[in-house]
Amino acid sequence: MLEIKDLTVKINDKTVLQDIDMTVGKGELTVIMGPNGSGKTSLALTIMGHPAYKVVKGKILLEGEDITDKPTEERALKGLFLVFQDPVEIPGITLLSLLTAALNRRNNKFDLTEPIEGLREKVLTEAKILGLKEELIERELNVGFSGGEKKRSEVLQAKILRPKYIIMDEPDSGLDVDGVRTIADVIREMIAAGSSVILITHYPRVLQYVDPSKVYVLYHGRIVAEGGRELIEKIDREGYSWLGGNK
Repeated sequence: MLEIKDLTVKINDKTVLQDIDMTVGKGELTVIMGPNGSGKTSLALTIMGHPAYKVVKGKILLEGEDITDKPTEERALKGLFLVFQDPVEIPGITLLSLLTAALNRRNNKFDLTEPIEGLREKVLTEAKILGLKEELIERELNVGFSGGEKKRSEVLQAKILRPKYIIMDEPDSGLDVDGVRTIADVIREMIAAGSSVILITHYPRVLQYVDPSKVYVLYHGRIVAEGGRELIEKIDREGYSWLGGNK
């Protein structure tokens, strides 16, 4: 279980999250919704240990262990993974070399470039399923990728690495209907395999294809509603006008 207890976070002396309480159970899909600027990405980056986000109160517990002060690398090795909303370009590193290094590091290999038998074929198979061009796995990571290709590349990494807890920050943005359905297929696959997924979105469309265990609504850095599919339906009908602020 991933637990966030009474969490308050600042960046550059500005409070971006306040008094956050939430739990993510094993094999569950937890959805976080809210308008732009509500703190959704701040929460994702805080969970992953981004150094700019300072926890001034509260704790983050991963399967009972306090990881509030752990560096990002340790959190990743313990099973956390973030699908970025806007992945950065990394010149000199290919998607295949990144996955090779990550898997070798997980397996405590000294040489992070040591080839892994069958990995390239597995990556190619998953890339084809996701609609990602074969040539992109050998190109510099995200360099010259379209927005949709970046999203698919991030999801491909999650499928290969199989983390325990996957935070997906707006994986549906910029994708067409087929792309959204593919993301939903991946979410269901991950859940069926025992992973937990935290899906961050402000549009309900991807949620037509998945079945969340829990829904949280963030607004101005606070959780203002918690429930189930009824919250998604309310947002689908009314948008975020009922929150009384900017949509």
